[in-house]
Amino acid sequence: MLLYYIRHGEPLNVPDHSLTPLGRAQAEALAKRLCLFGLDRVFASPTLRTMQTAKPICELLGKEITVCNWADEGIVWEEFTVPHEKYGKTWVFFDPDYLEIFSSPEVRALGERWYQHPALSNPKFESGIKRVNAAVDEFFLSLGYRHDRENARYEVVTPNNDRVALFAHQGFGMSFFSSMLDIPYPTFATHFDFSHSSMSMINFEMRGKYVYPHVLQVANDSHLYREGILTGYHNQIKF
Repeated sequence: MLLYYIRHGEPLNVPDHSLTPLGRAQAEALAKRLCLFGLDRVFASPTLRTMQTAKPICELLGKEITVCNWADEGIVWEEFTVPHEKYGKTWVFFDPDYLEIFSSPEVRALGERWYQHPALSNPKFESGIKRVNAAVDEFFLSLGYRHDRENARYEVVTPNNDRVALFAHQGFGMSFFSSMLDIPYPTFATHFDFSHSSMSMINFEMRGKYVYPHVLQVANDSHLYREGILTGYHNQIKF
């Protein structure tokens, strides 16, 4: 199985977080790339911006979107944000003080129980991680893979060569990848990110008796370059 994790295109901040004209162009460019080899199943969080990003490829392939309420950005926003003097709240992985804690030897030594560190003992961190873990495990089991967290691998229940796309978000993506790859949240969230309409690809190929998810690409946006759309990270860094 190949899993494509796709962040939504550029959204408006108000009133409904729908895609901007640039976001719609990003979604169309993405659809052209994905239709080259097709998709067997399409999943998306329930937000308007993700549904609009998934719509072009679904129309090209004649696929229906399966809505994943557990991937809603609004839920993880309540679980993985901290107070901010200017904005009211911000993602914990954007806060310099928390980044310093995330990178400390004490937190790294705690591994998957990072939330037990005294400076991170907010109950919502622990409950958020456990909620995401349960949802991720249920999701992959439905795709034919049982997550063996103790050994950081997957047992194959139903072998398949499906191509599966999950359209979701930046903030949710941090917890999703951490859970899927058995990488502690502070480690992943500190060092990785996803730009608008970027595509990450994970190969669930059997290696011996088990599957060890192999990340082939992270936040690739070459579909934009091909269509003459500026590539980069939001509107801050161009490359």
